Amino acid sequence: MTARLLRACSTFASRCVLFFALLLAFASAASADVAVPQLTGRVVDQTGTLSSSDLASLNQKLRDFEAKKGSQVAVLIVPTTQPETIEQYSIRVADAWKVGRKKVDDGAILLVAKNDRHLRIEVGYGLEGALTDVTSRRIIDEVITPKFRTGDFAGGISDGVDRMIRVIDGEPLPAPARSTSFSNDFSDFGPVIPFALFASLFVGGILRTMLGRLLGSVATGGVLAALAWFMVGSAALALAVGAIAFLLAFIADLFPMATGPGTGYSRRGSWSSGSSSGGGWSSGSSSDSGSFSGGGGSFGGGGASGSW
Repeated sequence: MTARLLRACSTFASRCVLFFALLLAFASAASADVAVPQLTGRVVDQTGTLSSSDLASLNQKLRDFEAKKGSQVAVLIVPTTQPETIEQYSIRVADAWKVGRKKVDDGAILLVAKNDRHLRIEVGYGLEGALTDVTSRRIIDEVITPKFRTGDFAGGISDGVDRMIRVIDGEPLPAPARSTSFSNDFSDFGPVIPFALFASLFVGGILRTMLGRLLGSVATGGVLAALAWFMVGSAALALAVGAIAFLLAFIADLFPMATGPGTGYSRRGSWSSGSSSGGGWSSGSSSDSGSFSGGGGSFGGGGASGSW
């Protein structure tokens, strides 16, 4: 009798231990920190709050500002940061994304935790003199949250970003370096292709007639590279356009379709007059499409938080 009672007590105790272990496991899983999302673009919306046109407009605005000023500004919308405070989560995002230029530290992040009704502007070291805690709080209180309270999240974020950009634009910062990365520059390559093709035939025909096949082709490549540099401001893209222009000008008379009356080339490689149609091109839409990455900027917790 005593032995059976002891075995029953032991079994009950074992089940209690297992039950509490399972409760602890579920509690730990429920309280796990929210993962920092991958930086796939200047605007990352995990809530579906912004429409595709809102995303495209914001991305283009932030991309243009980076090209002009060098500073990187990013927007992140998440459902919640719980169990962390928005300040704790925001600094984890800043450490993971590293927006802003390395050693300039001119990055800023606008973070919105929609279900928590909290938001924060996280400011890199290099912008703390302009985008101060007080200024950040005023942007939140006076620009963003009034629109959030009416349900206009897209308008609040857009206006808040505009105000952040204006404040940062007044800060003396190093000029943005000319891009030399092919991986980033080729996102702008699409609209330039029709221009390179048409201009190579047009300019190449004139210069080949004046300078000969080899020198004329080299001159064509140089002229088109200079034009691409002026239009886009990218050394890598200018070199690519120049190389394509040289090649097209050099081999144009080897292809019958490229030497007809519509191209300006005669079959002997000389330039002949003729009308050309379809010489224009349309600009393509621009988006981050996963190519955006932080520049190595550092953050120290500067900025401000708010709620609505």
